[in-house]
Amino acid sequence: MAKYIGPKTKIARKFGEAIYGPDKVLSKKNYPPGQHGNSRKKKTSEYGIQLREKQKAKYTYGVLERQFRNLFEKASRSKGITGEVLLQLLESRLDNVVFRLGIAPSRAAARQLVSHQHIVVDGNVVNISSYSVKPGQIVGVRERSKSMEVVTGSLAGFNHSKYPWIEWEQSVLRGKLLHLPERSDIPENIKEQLIVELYSK
Repeated sequence: MAKYIGPKTKIARKFGEAIYGPDKVLSKKNYPPGQHGNSRKKKTSEYGIQLREKQKAKYTYGVLERQFRNLFEKASRSKGITGEVLLQLLESRLDNVVFRLGIAPSRAAARQLVSHQHIVVDGNVVNISSYSVKPGQIVGVRERSKSMEVVTGSLAGFNHSKYPWIEWEQSVLRGKLLHLPERSDIPENIKEQLIVELYSK
């Protein structure tokens, strides 16, 4: 499956946010990259603002355009507020659930754990990052992978209580998706209504 493998700091500087986690360069250069990044004063159009928000969501969750559009179309057919449902669909992706459980330090690392068959869902190995985890399903670390440094290092001191929609069992390194998160529980700084407006044109 294709994925973005370019410079992450450049993307973070483009949006002015640490969308891939703490970034030392971003803290020093909180302006767009490029020769004129610090002096650019160009006014962004309404379409540009909406497009920027969609791109930020795609980069944040590590989803490419076709996947993102498919998720949006699924959200638009579902009951509820389209923008919120879209974020719930993104949050229920297996790679994101692994990240939220603290098993991996980033979504990119979570995708790698999934693709390398270190993650199980209801006891069965699943190596598809886009797999949609359903409420009630249990996501955990494969038995032979529990001592991996990336896993133990990520879980050390991780605060699971900050995500009320998941339940964690430290003794067996697994967690349950209790329910889909409410919008107020999703910490990402994404204005999902702008994405809905963009696709509605």
